[in-house]
Amino acid sequence: MKIEAITLREIQMPLVHFFETSFGRIHSRRILLVQVQCDSVGGWAESVAGEDPFYSSEWIDSAWITLKHFLAPALLGKSIDSARDSVPLLARVRGHRMAKAALENAIWDAEARQKQLPLWKLLGGKQREIPCGVSIGIQDSLEQLLEKVETELAAGYRRIKIKVKPGWDLHALERIRSRWADIVLSCDANSAYTLNEIEHLRKFDQFNLLMIEQPLWNDDIYYHARLQRELRTAICLDESIENVRDAAQALETGACRIINIKVGRVGGFSEAQKVHDVCLANHIPVWCGGMLESGVGRAHNIALSTLENFRLPGDVSASKRYWKQDIIEPEVQVTPQGTIRVSDEPGTGYRVLEDRIEKLTVRRETIRPE
Repeated sequence: MKIEAITLREIQMPLVHFFETSFGRIHSRRILLVQVQCDSVGGWAESVAGEDPFYSSEWIDSAWITLKHFLAPALLGKSIDSARDSVPLLARVRGHRMAKAALENAIWDAEARQKQLPLWKLLGGKQREIPCGVSIGIQDSLEQLLEKVETELAAGYRRIKIKVKPGWDLHALERIRSRWADIVLSCDANSAYTLNEIEHLRKFDQFNLLMIEQPLWNDDIYYHARLQRELRTAICLDESIENVRDAAQALETGACRIINIKVGRVGGFSEAQKVHDVCLANHIPVWCGGMLESGVGRAHNIALSTLENFRLPGDVSASKRYWKQDIIEPEVQVTPQGTIRVSDEPGTGYRVLEDRIEKLTVRRETIRPE
């Protein structure tokens, strides 16, 4: 495959409902899309970098500049046998995993389309139907939170996850559990606590949670290991796991019992597969986390979630939860049983709606070999 051109697009999409975490509240998304032209076949991907450098040090503007000036030039004009071969070509750039993932994953899509294979099969996936959960942000009131939970359970979702932070945690979990004693429930702290709050964190054990996600610092493994020894509730690491070495360290030290794999956070499908494999070998279940992706990124999450060890419901939910109109066709739909059926069509199995993307585009740049 010869890399002929790379196009960057920023689109802006309003959310159906605001989404709030311990970092703050957002009402719309700035989204960076990447299209790679390989032997006249186009592949699409999405950078999950956010609007601000809060969740991660990367953000949409840093990703754009890094792609334009460093990552795209490293690939343009090169011929590679597979998407996996792009990884060493990008390795000279340190970090910037979300930018790298967008480029690598677009090539995976192009390769799958060239080979007339579903992307999930090219990745080595085995599951034809994936279980889905939802992530519910911090709400204006507990009553609003309970209404959200009720709506998502009625839609069939198999796991409810709520965002928590000091002041919005124990009471919220208590209200949910008092109404729904047996649902699969978890919470995500997004690094909102410290080890000084260990007595407070022990109180989470009473709610029979599937997991508490990333309670401590975003770059920490050691102190999570200390905390896990004090809790009955399983810790799930998210932000701390940037590569397979982090995953291996977390498993060896007992820092968690579950790992969330976000393909953008670890730098692309190739590294995500490695994280998956080391967890599989150590009998640690994984699941796919979401980053408020458009349908382009959501389709990639679906493909990743077909790998063998994705045994827990992920945050791969229906398009309509976030967007009035998505930018793919068909939109991602969840069955009444809380699953997504995987397509056998080539590539992601979804058609990118370029006309709709064009209307949403606020900047665009195509980079070609000099």
